[in-house]
Amino acid sequence: MSAIPRRLLSDTTGVGPDGMLTVGGCSVADVAAEYGTPVFVYDEAHLRARCREAVAAFGHERVIYATKAFLCRAMARLAYDEGLLLDVASGGELHVAMSAGVPASACTLHGNNKSMAELRQAIVAGVRHIIVDSFDELDRLEVLAAESVGPTPDVVLRITPGVHAHTHEFIATGQDDSKFGFNLGNGDAMRAVDRARRSNSVNLVGVHCHIGSNVFEASSFAKAAEVMADFAVPLDLPELVLGGGLGVAYVEGEEAPTIQQWGNVLLDACDALGVRSRVSVEPGRAIVAAAAMTIYTVGTVKHIPGVRTYVSVDGGMSDNPRPVLYGSGYESFLPRAVDVERELTVRLVGKHCESGDVLSFEAKLPDDLVVGDLLAMPVTGAYGHSMGSNYNKITRPPVVFCADGDARLVVRRETFDDLLATDLFDD
Repeated sequence: MSAIPRRLLSDTTGVGPDGMLTVGGCSVADVAAEYGTPVFVYDEAHLRARCREAVAAFGHERVIYATKAFLCRAMARLAYDEGLLLDVASGGELHVAMSAGVPASACTLHGNNKSMAELRQAIVAGVRHIIVDSFDELDRLEVLAAESVGPTPDVVLRITPGVHAHTHEFIATGQDDSKFGFNLGNGDAMRAVDRARRSNSVNLVGVHCHIGSNVFEASSFAKAAEVMADFAVPLDLPELVLGGGLGVAYVEGEEAPTIQQWGNVLLDACDALGVRSRVSVEPGRAIVAAAAMTIYTVGTVKHIPGVRTYVSVDGGMSDNPRPVLYGSGYESFLPRAVDVERELTVRLVGKHCESGDVLSFEAKLPDDLVVGDLLAMPVTGAYGHSMGSNYNKITRPPVVFCADGDARLVVRRETFDDLLATDLFDD
């Protein structure tokens, strides 16, 4: 069995003179010793390179980073400094972005069930535009307009184009049966356009679609562009947002389009279809997923003859719920043995009180694995930190950005006292 494919590792990973994995010139062993495990280790140069690739492919202020993939203040500021706008999906995400010095005018607000408070927050702050998802939301915006909470907001209507993306059903969003957006096929989309145009409560500036996440087929994006162009061109609105969802390779054998290839497919399709609107996209996973790996420590190796070997690490579903939610696949390897063949097949599990707490059902690892080894899981930069939890009252891991030999803590590890911060108790 092969060693870990280097193409799954971030741009600046290497191997030091001592044989230990390095990221951004920093020894992973040193990072683990200083900050403990589990720890999310991000390659800052990789993050910046993907941001720049996206801007080069689509243009300045036409790339809107989907913060749901990974958000902390350091990431918000990095994306903004590299020329990206920020897509936030809650009042909390907007608050974090603005606390990093990102102006609200560089943020767009998503969400299929925005509260009145979130809409008020967005209008008062002055977000770039609100992506309206339902007739109920238009009702709420009319109430807020009557209250004169702020200037008339620019809005973009989210359209459900009826395009089926080849991805897990839980992260497919473009099909007719979806909680998101105004259905194109049944006429709701045009009814929403007509209502928004007649309304004094909103300023309609464009339409939007998103077909799903971790999509590998470029043809799915081209089909969505075709459907949306047919709808949008006659409307002659200034903005057309074609969402995100570009997939990344997680395991050996997977291939995904590059950001540049994605851009070529979408922009060529739009040009051919006569789109005059400004075309924007919302990548998240494609920017951050491969930039990070999670470093764990092996705590238990349990061999059950005739059944399997379990390897337990000091994290699990609380820092990466995707295998549990979607059956997502990941590779794993030992940072001390990057190029060693992985001849041992194990079930890699976490420390939570759930049999389903599985990080990899058939992990490949070197056969000299021992308790105390550091273990790395690459391509965990998206939806690990952001979907993390405190299940079993586990404290969430720190986040470290590595660049030019400097390991910079951007999110500290939670403490036990943090677990009590919102817990009200009268003794």
